[in-house]
Amino acid sequence: MRRIRLTVAYDGTNYVGWQVQPNGVSIEEILNRELSRMLKEKITVIGASRTDSGVHARGNICVFDTESRIPGDKFKFAINESLPPDIVVQESEEVPPDYHPRKVRSIKTYEYRILNRVLPDPLERLNSYFFYYPLDVEKMRKAAEVVVGEHDFKSFCNIRASVKTTVRTVYSLTIEKTGDMITLRIVGNGFLYNMVRIIVGTLVKIGCGLWPLSKMQEALDACDRSAAGPTAPAKGLTLISIVEQDQGAAEEETDE
Repeated sequence: MRRIRLTVAYDGTNYVGWQVQPNGVSIEEILNRELSRMLKEKITVIGASRTDSGVHARGNICVFDTESRIPGDKFKFAINESLPPDIVVQESEEVPPDYHPRKVRSIKTYEYRILNRVLPDPLERLNSYFFYYPLDVEKMRKAAEVVVGEHDFKSFCNIRASVKTTVRTVYSLTIEKTGDMITLRIVGNGFLYNMVRIIVGTLVKIGCGLWPLSKMQEALDACDRSAAGPTAPAKGLTLISIVEQDQGAAEEETDE
């Protein structure tokens, strides 16, 4: 038995998220179905990050076990022939049998895009959050500095999440504006359920002037979900990459 790792990119618009769900089609379901069909054996992939409904990815990681003798680096070409156009395997390789994508220390990077203009742009509707009220990017940058470092992010976690600890480390959070598009890029060792989207929702409240700059620190200190802003829409979020460090006791996997 061999273990194969895939790096997968997808547009999450038409899916209920990564994980198999009873209420719709998931990325995991499509991969399981097409790999099983191609290899003529029962395949079940294990994902590193269970992205939420509507969230996109450029570099999610998953593994599966197979008896196939196809070279590891050739799987990507074989499986892409049968995948829908909104799911593409970017890389494939054979890994040790004991490798597990959720038991590896890693650095995860997400981007969130906000289209900040008077009217929507139909060409950006599937991968950005349209917000018509002017946003003060400099004020958002100052507020973003608060979340960098190791903190208890309980205020920025969906109340339905079940985790051992809500402590996470954010290595950086940058905010850039090009034309009408504001891009937030956050890098950390792991993210709680809806954590990035709640941080974005809080920054938007501050950026449009509804909340003072001090609100970000107050929300972080409160360790109470009601103290932070709303959860920003899923379609603006993309998992950019998962850079693995080493096998060992990893943070609990993200569930954005």
